[in-house]
Amino acid sequence: MQPFERITSHVVALPNDDVDTDQIIPARYLKITDRANLGDALFADWRYDANGAPKPDFVLNRPESQGARVLIAGRNFGCGSSREHAPWALVAWGFRAVISTAFADIFRSNAIGNALLPIVLDPAAHARLLAQVTADPSAQVSIDLAAQSVTFPDGEVQSFPIDPFDRYCLLQGVDRLGFLLDLDADITRFEHIQTQPISA
Repeated sequence: MQPFERITSHVVALPNDDVDTDQIIPARYLKITDRANLGDALFADWRYDANGAPKPDFVLNRPESQGARVLIAGRNFGCGSSREHAPWALVAWGFRAVISTAFADIFRSNAIGNALLPIVLDPAAHARLLAQVTADPSAQVSIDLAAQSVTFPDGEVQSFPIDPFDRYCLLQGVDRLGFLLDLDADITRFEHIQTQPISA
């Protein structure tokens, strides 16, 4: 997993509320196990017409969206089924962070396990940021995970909450299993101590 470092990027704005995982990655793509190729399927039913041609008015198809690493979404992003393909597709497209006012719990957990940072801002701050990036699609935000802060295009700095363990894993570039595997030597040493006879 790629460690999450400080990033500065322009932002894709998709402010729809209650975007569920079937909209993020339709069920017909769930048989795909190659994460690298899932970026083309991200928001497929919104992004392409019936003939498979890109819809020029959809935000991901606009030239100014290309290369963005941050998505600002509406409330309750990632609701619906627990499919891990949703963060896979977002990361494969190039996103490293999604900003919302609330995330579905399972999506949030899956996102963190796949090096995608879910950032929760209060509604007022979210609205200010959305207004800035909508007015100027080239406007950039900076995200500093170590400091747990987002710097808006106008210079405003907003902090965001994150579980300390999740923060550690993202900064180190390990998932939960990777964290445990890194402790293999300590676990083996502990097991060895526990099997030793107790001296009288």
